[in-house]
Parts: sequence; structure tokens; C-alpha cells
Amino acid sequence: MSKWLRSAQPCPAGYNDAVEITLRAFQDADFETLWKIDQACFEPGIAYSRPELLTYVHLARAATIVAEDVEAGKILGFIVAHASRKGLGHIITIDVLPEAQRLKVGSRLLLSAEAWMRAKQCSKSYLETAVDNLSALAFYRRHDYFPLKTLPRYYSNGVDAYVLQKDLLSSAQAS
Repeated sequence: MSKWLRSAQPCPAGYNDAVEITLRAFQDADFETLWKIDQACFEPGIAYSRPELLTYVHLARAATIVAEDVEAGKILGFIVAHASRKGLGHIITIDVLPEAQRLKVGSRLLLSAEAWMRAKQCSKSYLETAVDNLSALAFYRRHDYFPLKTLPRYYSNGVDAYVLQKDLLSSAQAS
């Protein structure tokens, strides 16, 4: 297992139990599940088509990290990150099933992707998110992303996007 993938750790699921979540690399057999998760997480116009998502998970210099409930054998979420040769990391998508969104799955996926981007010599990470996705904006703010600009009508449904960025070098020194 690559060093940027963290080992399985229990995450609180409720008052009396825990869910053991493993982060692992994408396998081709995961694709249909990942696409269904993307469809559940995003509305039409923002969710990826099968061909789009397939292109991203197989993109050169990209990593797709999957979060799985070990006991249930169920994929809870995933992230697709890309590392350019110019030292920029791009979070293409991060998707976590609604029932797993309070288990810190998204945070673990994001931190793992950022570690992978640092290993690929990326100094910055950027991403796009819908201007009306308040929970995503709060999540990224907690992870030290800040707005760079607005992209008008970025999504096919006409919604604008914010481009958010994080300095990976200063955040690595702070941890």
C-alpha cells in the first residue's frame, strides 16, 4: 500500500459503535459504484456522465482513492486528484455518500489526496465547487482552501463555481 494511503481507522458512526474505514487505490471493478455515488452526491448538470468519470479515473498523473467500510464491504466515497507537471494539484471530484458524511470520510480522502499531490511535487491544490454548495464551501474552508475567483456558468446547469486553492507546502509544515 502506498504511504499516502492511510491505514484503516475506526470512525464514530453513532453512540455505541464504530465503522472501520480503509482508504485504498481505485480498482476497475469499483467504477459502477463510484459513478452511482457521484450521481447520488450531485444534481444533474454537476454530476459526471459515465464517460467523463471514466476519463478522470484513468487520467495520466491522476489518483483515485476509495474509502471503504471494511466490515460491510461497502464503498462510502472517493476522490479523484490530478498532479500536473507544473506542480499544481487539482481535486477533480470528492464524493461521499450522504450517510457517511459525518464520519470524516471526506476529510480523510482529502488529506490522503493532498499527501499524494505533495509526493508528486505539487505546491498548490485547487478545485472548483458550486457557489451555492454551502456545506462544501464550509468543508473546504475548514481544510484551509481559499477563493481565487468565480467562474460564471461553470456547470452545465448554469450555476457559477468558485475556484478554491490551498498552499500544500505551508499546510505540510503546519501539521
